[in-house]
Parts: sequence; C-alpha cells; structure tokens
Amino acid sequence: MARYTGPKTKIARKFGEAIFGEDKNFEKRNYPPGQHGNNRRRGKKSEYAIQLSEKQKAKYTYGILERQFRNLFKKAQASSGITGEILLQLCESRLDNVVYRMGIAKSRDGARQLVSHRHITVNGEIVNIPSYRLRENDVVGVREKSKSLQVIEDALASNNNVFEWLTWNADKKEGTFVKVPERLQIPENIKEQLIVELYSK
Repeated sequence: MARYTGPKTKIARKFGEAIFGEDKNFEKRNYPPGQHGNNRRRGKKSEYAIQLSEKQKAKYTYGILERQFRNLFKKAQASSGITGEILLQLCESRLDNVVYRMGIAKSRDGARQLVSHRHITVNGEIVNIPSYRLRENDVVGVREKSKSLQVIEDALASNNNVFEWLTWNADKKEGTFVKVPERLQIPENIKEQLIVELYSK
C-alpha cells in the first residue's frame, strides 16, 4: 500500500511541526527523529532539499500521493492566477479535507475513511471518492443512516473550529462549501512558492 501508515509523530518531528494536529508525543520530543536525535550534527540544507521538504510536508498534511499531487500542480499551473495559491485551494476543495474542516472527523485520515465507507453525501447523493472536488455552494452532509455513528458524534462534539468559507447546520448534520478559500484563510503553514519552484525545475 502506497499511503504512509506509520507513526505520525515521526513525520511531524521530521518537519519540526505538528502537521497532523495536536500531538502530545511531538511536544515531548520536538526534535528530528533518528538514533542520535537532537545531538546529530546537521549540515546546512541545500535549496533543493528545502523545496523537497516543503512539498513532502504538503503531501503528508493533506494525505495526497505523489502522482495525485503532481496532477493537482499541473491543474493549478494551467489555471489563471498564482499557481501556489491555486494548488492549496485545490487541496482545500477536496471532499476529505472539507469533511475534516467541518468537524465531521477528527483527522483527514478519519475523514477519508468516512468518505470511502459511504457515510458522506454531496448535494444529497452518496460520494465515496475522497479526492472529489467540491464547487461553490455544494452541500456536504452525513448520510441519514450514519448520523448516529459514535465516531461522528465525538468528532462534532470536540470541534470548535470556524472557517469563513464553510457553514454548518448542527441539526441537519450538513454544511455548505460556500466558496474556495483565499490563501489568507487557509491555516496550514506551507510555503507554496517553494513547491512551485521545485516543480518548475
């Protein structure tokens, strides 16, 4: 299986930030992984290494594989506007990401699983493709049979995030993807210009 299923804290430590959300283990050991941990001498990173690291961080953050990510970049490059911003907007428009942002799942992995297992609807129809791209005013909801699932109840109860480009109706357990977010509205700490420079080589 191509998707990474190992320890998430190890990846977070590699990038020096908790990219998968709150992580108590990362807080205890917020230095790079490896046998010698904090004591290992690390030379200055090359420009290429910095760019590659930023791309890997974006891929792990959104849970996207290399080929999918490259295709998203090509789509962003072909669009009019700032390529790096459009790339992040395409990532944010994915169904699994929006399910996570709405608080239906506690993580993007959990959101991907809910979508794959047919618990999520878009405009009243079941969609089981995590990479499905949402458009303005699409309504994302929890399927009627799945509304009582404990994992969804728990996620919604612990969610206190509010995003300007999304609305949420707690009674109906559905929300609207109002519009594609602007770069300033996307909270992820990703230097998208480095990714553009990497792919442009």
